[in-house]
Amino acid sequence: MEISRDLSVGEVAERSGVAISTLHFYETKGLIASRRTSGNQRRYPRGILRRIAIIKIAQRAGIPLAEIRKAFVAIPPDQTPNARDWARAMKTWTATLQARIEDLTALRDKLYGCIGCGCLSLRDCPLRNADDRLAAEGAGPRILIKAVGKASKARRPGASLSRIR
Repeated sequence: MEISRDLSVGEVAERSGVAISTLHFYETKGLIASRRTSGNQRRYPRGILRRIAIIKIAQRAGIPLAEIRKAFVAIPPDQTPNARDWARAMKTWTATLQARIEDLTALRDKLYGCIGCGCLSLRDCPLRNADDRLAAEGAGPRILIKAVGKASKARRPGASLSRIR
């Protein structure tokens, strides 16, 4: 019995552990590509399984799909990503991951003493807002958002707290 080089969408879903609808979504976002048979069925090269594994790992690390797509630009759609491709992606993603770690660490450090605002430490609380003066600036802990935002911008121009929401 000869094994076909190409896989059906169902085979890719089963082997990768990703739903068929997710494969279609990845395809619309330009992360993976298929060819169509004469019966208009999708067929994927076997190397797509490694590409999907990279997508899943990157997503788990919080890498946005747009950055994943950028990493795949240098890899032809019919080529299986190799160790060199992975190293290039990680070099790009390391800065994003480090920034996220720093943002989350700063947030954790601010929240460590927080007791969920039935606040017993009004004098020291970074979230205090007597008389709700900050309501005009928007929802959420405005003082904390400003503090973490300033720390992020000091490290990286253009950074914002929105990455960790």
